[in-house]
Amino acid sequence: MMAAFSSSAPLASFTKSKSRPPSSKARSNPAFTFNFLRISNKTHLKFATSPLKSLPSVKHKTPSFTIKSLFTGIVEEMGQIQHLGPNREGGYELRIAAKTVLGGVQLGDSISVNGTCLTVTAFDPVASQFSVGLSPETLRKTSLGELGPGSPVNLERALQPTSRMGGHFVQGHVDGTGEIVKFEPEGDSIWVKVKTSPELLRYIVPKGFITVDGTSLTVVQVYDEDDCFDFMLVAYTQQKVAIPTKKVGDKVNLEVDILGKYVEKLLRSGIGSGVALDSS
Repeated sequence: MMAAFSSSAPLASFTKSKSRPPSSKARSNPAFTFNFLRISNKTHLKFATSPLKSLPSVKHKTPSFTIKSLFTGIVEEMGQIQHLGPNREGGYELRIAAKTVLGGVQLGDSISVNGTCLTVTAFDPVASQFSVGLSPETLRKTSLGELGPGSPVNLERALQPTSRMGGHFVQGHVDGTGEIVKFEPEGDSIWVKVKTSPELLRYIVPKGFITVDGTSLTVVQVYDEDDCFDFMLVAYTQQKVAIPTKKVGDKVNLEVDILGKYVEKLLRSGIGSGVALDSS
């Protein structure tokens, strides 16, 4: 119910008062003080401004941090497996010989091993080696369990804020594996064709990104009828990654571009309802 006001007197007036010393009983930091005046036996509300106390300045510091589980797919070096087997705690341990990725390494750091984000559990710069733990799920999901002593592996340290983004955003979370079905030289380059599951192939598009054993690559063509895709390795890349050392029938770890999965999630949630996608 709205309050009724007398027509014989004006509504409450909102006027600034003249400057005057604040009352000792006033609150420490009011935005307004309220004064009641008696005019024609009517009570009118009058707002009188009082100065606000200045707030103390706050110094903001930009935090310095390292992104622990994000990679670029640009392989830093090829390491070599020294040992893969059970450890004393009942899990599995992978020991790798390496040099470059040991620069600045600390316990608990993340290193991508053939595209799999793994945590450093021990390292020895003098012996040029480090160890990571493997869970049963990692062994089931990736191709690491099929490797052995002497096998080359692609290595990359986690991305830092000062690093260049030479490839694309790689999480190190392997989505599944693929099988190499064809190597075909062309000049000094090599075509590589990989077969994978339809569940992964749906996220792979021509000219899109794909991570193969931790290497950021560009998809050339997708063959939906064969559940395959291919890419090309130039001469320089062949010298820097372990893929050319494999043979037809070998497995590789695959991580699809995360953007495709996010888009699918949004469309399924209904955000994209009513939007027609052009299939041309």
